[in-house]
Amino acid sequence: MSTKSRKIELSIVLPVFNEEKNISRVVGEFLKISKKADIEVIFVEDGGSKDGTRRVIIAMSKKYNFIRPLFTKEPGYGVSLYNGLKVAKGEFIGWTHSDLQTPPADTLRALEIIKTQVNPNNAFVKGKRYGRPLVDKLVNGLGMSLFETLMLKTWMYDINAQPNIFHRSFLKNLVNPPKDFAFDLFVYYSAKINGYKIVRFPVHFGKRIFGESAWNTGWKARIKFIKRTMKFTREMKRQLT
Repeated sequence: MSTKSRKIELSIVLPVFNEEKNISRVVGEFLKISKKADIEVIFVEDGGSKDGTRRVIIAMSKKYNFIRPLFTKEPGYGVSLYNGLKVAKGEFIGWTHSDLQTPPADTLRALEIIKTQVNPNNAFVKGKRYGRPLVDKLVNGLGMSLFETLMLKTWMYDINAQPNIFHRSFLKNLVNPPKDFAFDLFVYYSAKINGYKIVRFPVHFGKRIFGESAWNTGWKARIKFIKRTMKFTREMKRQLT
């Protein structure tokens, strides 16, 4: 049955970059979920991968009807996510990692959580990581959380945690989203200032099995990411408040 003729309960967007070795494992995990909920998984690849990522996505989409490939030309984590969310057909939509650091099964847990809310349309479900390396917890976790909280004057923590799940109507709040990794911050803050009920739940954050992070490649990359996020936070505050 095609995605056009069936009612989809949950759409999950996965931006992929050099994830050839991970994709079949990810699909295998979502296959288990597809037996419990009507889902679609949208793999978004922007042409930047140097391995066989695109070839594997196409092969998986031919084998499983819940897999949707989306190929774009404009690079960027935020661009990929926003493009995927815009074409999603599920009642509830969201995204998670494609590198298996966050178990795909957490998306089903998030779906179950949002469906139990008094007003699911006005809820925003987001993971809360445990098991992270100490350096990441202190620098990218606690440090950034304190900065964002002070700047935005609302409690912000574990901003880049996955998965993120919400009703599709939430998309109307995402105007001119960032094209890079600040996308997580933008969406999380948008949910806060628009009065959505934020529901956090614990998720294990493990090590990559294959491949390398597209941005977390060392201290220089971390510092660059932090500086860019701080700059964007100031711009976002002016834009949204």
